Amino acid sequence: MQRKIIHIVGTGTIGEPLIGLLCDYQKQLGIDEVTFSKNSPSKDDRSKILDLVERGARLCVQDGLEKKFKKLGMDPDLESVEAINRAMVVIDCTPKGVGIENKNELYLKLQNNVKGFLAQGSEEGFGKKYARGINDKALSQKDKFIQVVSCNTHNISSITNTIGISSDPENLLEGKYVCIRRANDISQPSNFIPSPQVNTHVNDNYGSHHAADAAGLFSTLGLDLNLFSSAMRVNSQYMHVLWFNIKVKEPTTLNEVKEKLSNSKFISLTNKDLTSSVFSFGRDHGHFGRIMNQSVVVEQTLHVRNDHEITGFCFTPQDGNSILSSISAAEWFLYPHSYQDKIQCLSKLFFNTI
Repeated sequence: MQRKIIHIVGTGTIGEPLIGLLCDYQKQLGIDEVTFSKNSPSKDDRSKILDLVERGARLCVQDGLEKKFKKLGMDPDLESVEAINRAMVVIDCTPKGVGIENKNELYLKLQNNVKGFLAQGSEEGFGKKYARGINDKALSQKDKFIQVVSCNTHNISSITNTIGISSDPENLLEGKYVCIRRANDISQPSNFIPSPQVNTHVNDNYGSHHAADAAGLFSTLGLDLNLFSSAMRVNSQYMHVLWFNIKVKEPTTLNEVKEKLSNSKFISLTNKDLTSSVFSFGRDHGHFGRIMNQSVVVEQTLHVRNDHEITGFCFTPQDGNSILSSISAAEWFLYPHSYQDKIQCLSKLFFNTI
């Protein structure tokens, strides 16, 4: 029987915490081994690589780079292509565009040996779009390549699903959103901006790619949703902010909306109105500083107008809210009939209130 090995490519904002989480819950998730690839030797990255190895992951590097890594105090166990070829599931967490390149140049050649490949939200066209709790029913045995949607797509989809369509897919009339994006992650030394910057609408039907991606996610369930989004960046590093306006067919009340949000396993409610306060909570109480919830809704901003129009603000935990989907999809490849039971060990990492 093939050993249940998960290999992660990349150690950035998503890759690093994902590797650590898989190691920490390796036994409960039924994983035999966790391996990861690091493309270039860097003294700045040595501390996190050594910590991931200490937690149980095995370092893999490209052929010919072993000596350079060892010179910096990092001792690789395997060559990267060999590690991918022996894995049961590969999760690509590389920067934008690299996942598609890896698929075309490597993954397609190795697909007979690997059960499934995952990539992140930036890799449009990599495979079927997926978000845990949204379209699990859409997964099928034919799916070899899966794209875990982006952090803001998780937020939009979770809010839309919970408020607009969870009880009746035809209840949603329209969803509009403004994604107020942070400039860069706190771990990133570049791409910070000095002032707010607005973005253009790139899609005639959906506006920014966020609504288009959410619509694509729901389309795997046969739904054609009326969604539109705009986006901008602000000079902050903490969290994205999402403004939403959802119109529904059936009348509702503010209390009913709050009850739906409170009952969601993936959404947290908060009275904190500063991203820094929510971020600080995650640092103090989250798994290695991460908030895994797909959305953090600011309760006092919720408003129902004319019984059919729900408006509010919520925060996007961009460095943690897609991690469950990556683990869920990986577990689906390993345990297609029991993956939902397997991942329940992670439920304590989610907050009902923040």
